[in-house]
Amino acid sequence: MVLRARQDGRPGEREMVLRLARARKAPQDLVMRTRMVELSWAGETVPVIAYELCCSEKTVRRWLHRFNHKGLEGLEDLGGQGRKPRITQAERSHIIALARSVPPGRLEVQPDGELEAADESGPPLWTLDTLAEVARRDGIEVGRSQVRRILLAEGVRWRRTRSWTRSRDPDFEGKGRGSPACIPARPTARRSSAPTSSGR
Repeated sequence: MVLRARQDGRPGEREMVLRLARARKAPQDLVMRTRMVELSWAGETVPVIAYELCCSEKTVRRWLHRFNHKGLEGLEDLGGQGRKPRITQAERSHIIALARSVPPGRLEVQPDGELEAADESGPPLWTLDTLAEVARRDGIEVGRSQVRRILLAEGVRWRRTRSWTRSRDPDFEGKGRGSPACIPARPTARRSSAPTSSGR
């Protein structure tokens, strides 16, 4: 029987596999394993996948079997082989979705024109610290630096560029003209270039 990677996974699993298979900053072992799954979905056999990825057929079979039994989590490093990953792929996906969501404390213009936040006690914008804090509150033990690595690997922006010169508020008034780009130099006394006469 030909071994194939299953395709009836959880919602979003296929998209995550394809994204990881092309990620430039994700762990190389994980990229290689997701490539095995991607090639299997494309109809390639185990010998062809092994040749394509320069590994043994036994390695391909092992990771395809693990994917078929455990999904994306099955592609994580095996226990006892190097440092165990601190968070699972599902937790990584949760952090990415969090960074793409609207911060609960951000003021949003309501239909009646008033500004209101979904949760005034929540963060008004996402930073690495607030993302790590909310993730820990959701049961994911993760630090600021690890959140940064995850988001950079996925190409996710966690900061929102703000414009301080424009506002939706009709009563907003700008500060007017700003300072000039450069301050003109103070005029200096001219020196006479005419030669001085001495002894006359």
